[in-house]
Amino acid sequence: MIAGDTAQLTRKVRLLMELRRAGIGDARVLGAIEKTPRELFVPEQFQDQAYENVALPISNGQTISQPYVVALMTEKLELTGREKVLEIGTGSGYQAAVLARLARRVFTVERYRTLAREAEQRFAALGLNNIVTLFADGSNGWPEQAPFDRIIVTAAARMIPPILVDQLARGGIMVLPVGAEHRDQRLMRVRCGESGCDSEELCLVRFVPLVGGLPRLGGDAGSRD
Repeated sequence: MIAGDTAQLTRKVRLLMELRRAGIGDARVLGAIEKTPRELFVPEQFQDQAYENVALPISNGQTISQPYVVALMTEKLELTGREKVLEIGTGSGYQAAVLARLARRVFTVERYRTLAREAEQRFAALGLNNIVTLFADGSNGWPEQAPFDRIIVTAAARMIPPILVDQLARGGIMVLPVGAEHRDQRLMRVRCGESGCDSEELCLVRFVPLVGGLPRLGGDAGSRD
């Protein structure tokens, strides 16, 4: 093992210990974080920060979420390995890669074509064959594939989107940030049962906003995180 690999492994172990201290107790979630090489999902200039517990910028004005937030949102989905999961906002693909190790199938929607394409390349390189990627307006969900056992949204909506609630299966769970742009947002968990859906606030977070529509040509040149 070369020095750089040793240093990266040391940083990863330190991060996992930090996540445990922060309250992430699901061993399967921690295992998925451990097995997913975050350095493959961050820009080259941030490689030395890949296992710091911080959000990092990627292209198209998007971010790769803080590892603690990825672990927390994943844990709150209560995955057993049998679920069909919808992710809104593929970004670099890191969250989907973690989910793929814990769910039966992951459907992920991205509004920037370049980000979707790059994420697909990372999934293929890692042999994650249970992820399906779609370049589309994620604010509409993926109605053709609904219902989903779980939904995770990695951008902040101003309110819990009814269109996504409608795509949850009975007994389903959705985890998403809700709130205004550039302000503290609430991480919410929505559970849908036989008699309707209930929501609970988990903590405060900060995400990029959930934007409807697709980028205009020129802004992404037919491309997104």
